[in-house]
Amino acid sequence: MLRIANADLSLHSDRTVQSVPPAILGELAAEAGVRFNGDAPWDIQVHDERVYARILNQGSLGFGEAYMDGLWDCDQLDALFHRLLDAEIDEKIDQWTRLRLLGEILRHSLFNLQSSSRAFQVGEHHYDIGNDVFEAMLDPSMSYSCGYWKEATNLAQAQFDKLDLICRKLELQPGERLLEIGCGWGGLAHFAAKHYGVEVVGITVSKEQMQFAQTRCDGLPVTIKLMDYRDLSEQYDKVVSVGMFEHVGPKNYSAYFDVVQRTLKNDGLFLLHTIGGNITSPKTDSWIDKYIFPNGKIPSAKEITASVERRFVIEDWHNFGSDYDRTLMAWWGNFDRAWPNLAEKYGKRFYRMWKYYLLMCAGFFRSGQGQLWQIVLGNRQRPSIYRSVR
Repeated sequence: MLRIANADLSLHSDRTVQSVPPAILGELAAEAGVRFNGDAPWDIQVHDERVYARILNQGSLGFGEAYMDGLWDCDQLDALFHRLLDAEIDEKIDQWTRLRLLGEILRHSLFNLQSSSRAFQVGEHHYDIGNDVFEAMLDPSMSYSCGYWKEATNLAQAQFDKLDLICRKLELQPGERLLEIGCGWGGLAHFAAKHYGVEVVGITVSKEQMQFAQTRCDGLPVTIKLMDYRDLSEQYDKVVSVGMFEHVGPKNYSAYFDVVQRTLKNDGLFLLHTIGGNITSPKTDSWIDKYIFPNGKIPSAKEITASVERRFVIEDWHNFGSDYDRTLMAWWGNFDRAWPNLAEKYGKRFYRMWKYYLLMCAGFFRSGQGQLWQIVLGNRQRPSIYRSVR
């Protein structure tokens, strides 16, 4: 990842090229209320005409890489992506990059991109880039997932409320054993052990996360392991997974829920906290796949329910996707303010990449294409009645 920081940057932010885009791009942009070199804060300011060819030839990947290279700018990237995604311009651009699109679909169809041999790639590529970036961007709990803003007025409170909401939905009781599949930097493990008196076993595919979580949970009944979820075997009273299912992939959904089923006691509960897509798609965003979350795939509701069928009872399904927009904007504000202390280590191209990532995702959730689900599952044999928590 740090190779990005050392790449040559030819930024042209001091000028705008008053060029005319190809007709198809101008028409598509207009459908979303966006113009090239317009006056609105969400308009695209072109510094180099090569932008147009990159978009037409490479779609999302070319658009994002051109931004990283400084070939275009926008005052409000989040507003730009909100408009583009709300008008589904991403799907329409795909029609002009059919060969690349076909390659992406075949790649996801023919290969298991989230196999056990690839399980640690996302940890090495993304989560291990440097804890300093995440400490600067996230709240004190280091929660790298959507906050719950129902009553919160700041990021720290939103994440505290989200962690507490999860524990209440799981009906955690003192002395229970909780398995966390994808424990991040240990925020939930620490919270559940401290506030609910449970013993926690958390697993991660990131060495940086493991070491950080082990340190922060020192003195608490928390064990953090570096391992793939497919290697789990012990049973637990409750199981939780927050922001990890996006790395599982459709070819592994059955295996994933089989693991949860064998690790969860008959009277237990499982909470799945995941980003969800509004449609079932055979591909993932090519720029996100290359630069942010390699081998990732956002599930649809249809894919989840098909995999859960005959395994679990769906006790509760809670969507608060709009809260992710607010969470991402808070992360962006934190990162941007902290950038002077990070700039020398990471470089300008990394800054543009990270800005593009956070604000594109904010627009994704604002458009409604992206959702955030907390799904509570139980075994059919579970004797007690589940009461939904909000």
